[in-house]
Amino acid sequence: MVVVMKKGANPDQINAVNQRLLAAGFNVHLSEGVNRTILGAVGDRQRLEPCSLEAMPGVENVVSIMKPFKMASREFKADNTIIQVGKAKFGDGSVPVIAGPCAVEGREQFLETAVAVMERGAELLRGGAFKPRTSPYSFQGLGEEGLKIMAEAREITGLPFVTEVMDQKSVAMVAEYADIIQVGARNMQNFYLLKEVGKTNKPILLKRGLSATIEEWLMATEYILDSGNSQVILCERGIRTFETYTRNTLDLSAVPVVKQLSHLPVIVDPSHGTGKRELIAPMSLAAVACGCDGLIIEVHTNPAEAWSDGPQSLTPDDFGTLMEQMRMVIKAVHGDKFGDLAV
Repeated sequence: MVVVMKKGANPDQINAVNQRLLAAGFNVHLSEGVNRTILGAVGDRQRLEPCSLEAMPGVENVVSIMKPFKMASREFKADNTIIQVGKAKFGDGSVPVIAGPCAVEGREQFLETAVAVMERGAELLRGGAFKPRTSPYSFQGLGEEGLKIMAEAREITGLPFVTEVMDQKSVAMVAEYADIIQVGARNMQNFYLLKEVGKTNKPILLKRGLSATIEEWLMATEYILDSGNSQVILCERGIRTFETYTRNTLDLSAVPVVKQLSHLPVIVDPSHGTGKRELIAPMSLAAVACGCDGLIIEVHTNPAEAWSDGPQSLTPDDFGTLMEQMRMVIKAVHGDKFGDLAV
């Protein structure tokens, strides 16, 4: 439920409601706005009747949340959640771009790519230090050495980076280096991992599962939010359907749907969503047009020699061309609202 306090409610009144909710076994999340204070409470409603809260001094009204995803819902928080990482903001209407190779193959390769995408307008870097692969014989990543290389790239370019965590025991290590922790599609319903990343103070990039419904995806965010971390960025990366021409089916309809249902920012991964280099540009432009809050794109200086995901990686020059095209689409959709901050 959401408890809306009256305009001008004093701290003692707010604290009294908070203590009442805590005593009834609710997890309480306090949101203090300019005019109103709102307390979001998650727990068993049978322990406390809303009418008893409405009778307390300073309470304006109590709103029940009907959706199964409580804290991720618009009912819980009407305003967009804005997550700032470096200079990039996710959720304010601009479209920051995360770019880099699928995997950190070595120091020279990653630093070269990092500088190339920075020069062409990327605001964050991506790269895999731990690589979940279908085959156990494929390249599995450089581990902590890869994290150190990405940290060095951050020092050189000034760009924060996102990388994937694979299991609970690696969370502390990844959190020590990364600016954003990614939970990949295969781990979207690894609930123990979600709880563990929810205990960190780093933004979490949660990718949609291979065959997950939108509700299942949003329910997964609840594990992170309920563990105390409100900084969740959702990522649509394509789902598995009967279609085999593309690697996955990029569900761009999920972007406006989730933005209606949830206050959390939604970005799009056209690289994994299509698996084909020639489809990345049109799907990126379509994602921008339908209101995404960012993009994550695979870029490699030599895709033909990439150790993983070469067919879905852009060259730096192709990435630069796409960035110019996106600026035109953003201007058409948003006008000059964001200026140079758009991409």
